[in-house]
Amino acid sequence: MNAPWSPSRAGASQRDPFNGFVCDEMTAETLRSVCVEMGWQPEKVNKGGLRNAVQSLSVAASPDILLVDLSESGDPLNDVNSLAEVCEPGTLVIAMGEVNDVRLYRDLVASGIQDYLLKPLNADQLRETLAQSLSAINAPKNKEGANDRPHMMAAVIGVRGGVGATSIATSLAWTISEKFERSTSLLDLDVHFGTGALALDLEPGRGLTDAIENPNRIDGLFIERAMIRASEKLSVLSTEAPISQPMLTDGTAFYQLQEEMQSAFECTVIDLPRNMLVQHPHLTNNIQAAVVVSEFTLAGARDMIRLLSWLKANAPNAKIITVVNRVGAHSTPEISVKDFETAIECTVDYQLPFDGKTTSQSAKLGKSAAETSKSGKLGALLDSLATEVLATTYDDIDMSAAKKKKGGFMAMFEKKPKEDKPKKGDEVKDKDKAKAKES
Repeated sequence: MNAPWSPSRAGASQRDPFNGFVCDEMTAETLRSVCVEMGWQPEKVNKGGLRNAVQSLSVAASPDILLVDLSESGDPLNDVNSLAEVCEPGTLVIAMGEVNDVRLYRDLVASGIQDYLLKPLNADQLRETLAQSLSAINAPKNKEGANDRPHMMAAVIGVRGGVGATSIATSLAWTISEKFERSTSLLDLDVHFGTGALALDLEPGRGLTDAIENPNRIDGLFIERAMIRASEKLSVLSTEAPISQPMLTDGTAFYQLQEEMQSAFECTVIDLPRNMLVQHPHLTNNIQAAVVVSEFTLAGARDMIRLLSWLKANAPNAKIITVVNRVGAHSTPEISVKDFETAIECTVDYQLPFDGKTTSQSAKLGKSAAETSKSGKLGALLDSLATEVLATTYDDIDMSAAKKKKGGFMAMFEKKPKEDKPKKGDEVKDKDKAKAKES
C-alpha cells in the first residue's frame, strides 16, 4: 500500500494548523481543552468522525494536522484510503478509535497514519502526540546531502511522431535503473497521448494532471504520492488527460517537477514531445544530455537539422546524441546514411536496427525494448546509449566497453566495398599472358 501521508514536511504552511473530527462529546471536550493549551482554535474540533472529515476536506483545504475518529467506521482501513483521496499532500493524520488491535494499528501506520490513539482519550497522551506531530512538521528538511549529490537529467526528443522516442526513453530509464542501479524517474510530458506508462504496463494515474493544475502543491511529498512505481529503482510520472481538456500552463509546474525530481532521484529521463520545446523552452535548461531521435527520411533529416540548431542555442551545456531508429524497416530508405549525415553536418551516433519481434514482444509483455532484447543487437546498442548518457554526469562510468560494443554493431550498418571477383575465363587469360611474357 502506498503511504498517502508522510510524517515530515518542509516547514509550516499557511493552512489551518489543526482540524479534528470526533464522534462523541466527551472526546470533543478533551480535545478542545488540549487545543486551547497549544494555541489552536477550539472551534476546529468538529462532530461527525471520519465521514464528516471526508465531506469537509473534499471542498476545503487540508490542515497541517488532522485528527479523525474511526469509532463509527465499519472498515477503518478502507475509509482511511478514501480520506487520502481528498487530503492534500503534507497533511499529518492522527487516528483514534475504540478497537484495541495490534494488527489494525500496524495496518493504519503502514497506510501512512502518524499514530493511532485508543479511546477514551487521555489528555496527557493526546498532548504529547500533538506536540510530537507539530515538531515533525516544523522540522526542516535536510537537503544538504541531496544538493551535493550529482543528478543526471536527459531529454529524449523525437524529431517527428512515430520515430520511437518513447520506446528509447523507457529503455534508457529501465537500463539506468536496472543495470546501473540508480534511482530513476521517467517523466512523460505528452499529457494527452503519452505512452510511457502504457509501455511498462502501468496505469498512469492523475499525478501529472494534478501537478499542471496545481503547481503550488508540488513538493517532495507530492512526488512521492504521484509517481507510479515500476520497480524498486524506477518510477514513472505520466497521465492520460481527456482530449477535450487542454492543458493551460505557463510551464511553472514542469520546472518545479524537475526541481523536486533532482532531490528525489539520482537520474531523470524526460520523454519530451517536440511541441513542448516551442511552448516551454526552459525545459532544456538543466539537462545534461539531449537524445534526438529520427529515421532515414527526408522529413527526418530536415527536422533533425532544425532541432540540432535549436538545442545548440537553448541547451548549450547539454551533450547532444543523435539516434536514427528503425534502421532496416524499409527495404529502400528515402535517404542514405551518407546523405543524411551530410545534411545534418555531423555523424549519426547510434543506428538502432528495426527488430519487429522485439517490438511486438515488448508490447505484449509490457516491458521496455532494452529488457526484452537484453542479449540482442538492439539491447546492446541501447545499453551503450545509456552508458554514454550517464557518463555526461558521473565520472565512474566506464565508456570503453560501450564504445567497443557500439563500434562493433555500427560497423554492421556500413556498406562494405565490393571485392573484385575474377570473372569466368580470367584465370585462363592470365596464364596465356604469363606464357607470352616467358617467350
